[in-house]
Amino acid sequence: MNWHNSSISDVYKLLDSSASGLDQNKAELLLSKAGQNLIQEGKKKTVWGIILHQISDFMIIILIIAAVISGIAGDLTDTIIILTIIVLNALAGFIQEYRAEKAMEALKNMSSSQAIALRNQKAVKINATELVPGDVILLEAGDVIPADIRFIKVQSLKVDESALTGESENVEKNIKKLESENLVLADRTNMGFKGTFINSGHGTAIVVETGMQTELGHIASMIQIADNSTPLQKRLSAFGKRLSLIILLICAIIFISGWLRGEGLTEMLLISISLAVAAIPEALPALVTISLALGAKKLVKQHVLIRKLPAVETLGSVSYICTDKTGTLTINKMTVRKTYEAEDQVKAIFSIEKNNLLSAMALNNDILKSDKGEWLGDSTELALVQYASSKGYDKPKLEKEFPRIAEIPFDSQRKCMSTFHQAGDEIIMITKGGMDVLLGKLTHQNGNEHTKFEEEQNAMSASGHRVLGYAYKLLPKMPDKINPKELESSLTMIGFAGMIDPPREEAKQAISQCKDAGIKPVMITGDHKLTATAIAADLGIISSDDDLVMTGAELSDLSESDFNSVVEKVCVYARVNPEQKLRIIQALQGQNNFVAMTGDGVNDAPALKNADIGIAMGINGTEVSKQAAHMILLDDNFATIIKAIRHGRRIYDNILKFIKYIMTGNSGEIWAISLAPFLGLPIPLLAIHILWINLITDGLPGLALASEPAETNIMKRPPHDPSKNIFGGSMAWHILWVGLLMGLVTLWIQAWAVHNNNHYGQTMAFSVLCFSQLGHVMAIRSKRDSIFKIGVFSNKPMLAALLGTISLQFMIIYVPFFNPIFRTQPLPIYELLITIAASAIVFWAVEFEKIIKKRIKKRS
Repeated sequence: MNWHNSSISDVYKLLDSSASGLDQNKAELLLSKAGQNLIQEGKKKTVWGIILHQISDFMIIILIIAAVISGIAGDLTDTIIILTIIVLNALAGFIQEYRAEKAMEALKNMSSSQAIALRNQKAVKINATELVPGDVILLEAGDVIPADIRFIKVQSLKVDESALTGESENVEKNIKKLESENLVLADRTNMGFKGTFINSGHGTAIVVETGMQTELGHIASMIQIADNSTPLQKRLSAFGKRLSLIILLICAIIFISGWLRGEGLTEMLLISISLAVAAIPEALPALVTISLALGAKKLVKQHVLIRKLPAVETLGSVSYICTDKTGTLTINKMTVRKTYEAEDQVKAIFSIEKNNLLSAMALNNDILKSDKGEWLGDSTELALVQYASSKGYDKPKLEKEFPRIAEIPFDSQRKCMSTFHQAGDEIIMITKGGMDVLLGKLTHQNGNEHTKFEEEQNAMSASGHRVLGYAYKLLPKMPDKINPKELESSLTMIGFAGMIDPPREEAKQAISQCKDAGIKPVMITGDHKLTATAIAADLGIISSDDDLVMTGAELSDLSESDFNSVVEKVCVYARVNPEQKLRIIQALQGQNNFVAMTGDGVNDAPALKNADIGIAMGINGTEVSKQAAHMILLDDNFATIIKAIRHGRRIYDNILKFIKYIMTGNSGEIWAISLAPFLGLPIPLLAIHILWINLITDGLPGLALASEPAETNIMKRPPHDPSKNIFGGSMAWHILWVGLLMGLVTLWIQAWAVHNNNHYGQTMAFSVLCFSQLGHVMAIRSKRDSIFKIGVFSNKPMLAALLGTISLQFMIIYVPFFNPIFRTQPLPIYELLITIAASAIVFWAVEFEKIIKKRIKKRS
């Protein structure tokens, strides 16, 4: 219902109410029908539901089955180890999911707890939850508006709606019927909205919507969606399902072939379990989580707080950044950037030495200075006073010389403000207002300059400035009766000032880096089109004629197909509402883009929640926006987002490296176990050996890969393609051939031991596979450059991880306590040297592969 289009009398009829409010009985009846004036929460996940979600993954189910079968077969050690791994992985996931979304609670906290309503023609204080449509309520400065309302009486009433609409300036309310139907919230000046704050004045209003039917309620319903999976999560999930089917097929083949050869069923069952355990990268989820956590910790030093760990990885795939303007791209402080003074002024109004415009700017305002020296008051007036002060025109000093003796306050009807100052025997009346108003109040003495005034004003407005003009009139004495219409006429122009919230200098560079990195920045703001366009052009967001600017009203007129056809060309959206922000995000995502969205208000929460990565402002952001976001900027600076993206790309690259590392090692284990029976060899590895390699040999070096420095061209390449198969191309080939080489080297050592009747064969094979993976991790630290070029010591955590893993491997070989647990034997020096020499084959093979690739690339 467009209540702003209805007259007050029509509102009364529609709600069956009157200026005297409702009677108590009718209000109670309506409350039973409409429900309480509350923001309702969506269905919460139970603790058991979260736990079930953690253990329902298909790969986890296979591990559980393997643990049960191992226990039935009498191998309790493997059962305990496998179950321990499952519990640890589930615990890490449970902790993340248990930090449930709290945006709904924050929305509820924005509601006013009590309200003064007219019931039975008396003003009574009631709980705001008991308000119903038709209630007439009384409001004053300091109140939080308890429901969506239509004002019926106002007295200089201004509302801070920034949290809901994104409009930074307070909105002066009126009671007039508005004709346009498609007004954004910021332009519905006869309405008040639940959760917004009355800064000044007082008034009376009728409640038109309550609870989930309010604008705040609509936002709440848009927030109540499931969290989106990240690109890596989606690809790993798809891979896990495919891998599970392959595991079952291979296990079935091995089991049937062994049974047909006459092997025992129990023995073949345990071999199949070992193969399943080898194939499942059980350390991978934990490694990804820990790597993201380490990345999140480092991002705090870059003034970025990560609320949801997968956001760290998503940063690497971002292709669009939809950002708010105020405070993020700009400094969030109105600043006078341009001034114009009338040339044929009649006289020096204040004195020959004083500048008329600067004096007027210092005197005509309601700004106060606190005991601590802080300026207090409206942001627009504050900008004017501070500009005058910076030029040596201090307000307190001028007021001593030209004391204010009266004023005509600003109101929305006149759109101007006048102050009266004693200047000797005369009275100076200074009038400040919009240029469209002042130009109609000038004396004929300014007539010849009207055209010049309009040209200068239009030029300022076209460049995004808000223009306020100053005019004056000299009076012989203070009139007995102040008549604004009579006094604010036949004025003489002094000049005017152009103000703007200027862009941050570092934001310009950040926008340039965005474009170099293949990321398109898009400004979404509640400001007017001219202002938004000017700022966007200044920052470099708009850089060609193909870059489009669209208003919320224009967006409303577009069908879904028409909007989808142009959404990737639009760089600036002005005067948009919350639903439209969400529509923009979803349209971009529909074009296979990964979208980051910044915001600070309640109105931004749905878009923050639905974006691939929502970024809230830490300084000026509302609690609702912070709870809906994936990450929070602690300095509210757009440039920090680019630093975070660079860091996210590095983390993503390193995650890919240890996925390659883990999967190649698992591939080697699969090759070794599956090929052994066909080569007439005993199974070279037991399940406990595989689990040890997958946890320790994979784990420590895998974590150390997270410390690899960023590639030099990391912000000169396009984002990761979210639709691209993570194992496509060279990675899959690398996993297969290097894994096969690991498996063959392991079986070669096994065959050597069998041929020489060496009873150390299984321990040697186990150690070869372990040490081969350590050589492999050193070789893949860089995809193109040799380890000797990037430097062995360039990643010190990696060296510590290698030394730690080698020490642990020696411990389970040479400490008698661990020999029966891990089925190992102490290796004599000769066997140990053969083991180490064989393990180096994989390292040199991968290094040789890099040389071949470089030569092929040079020839092409």
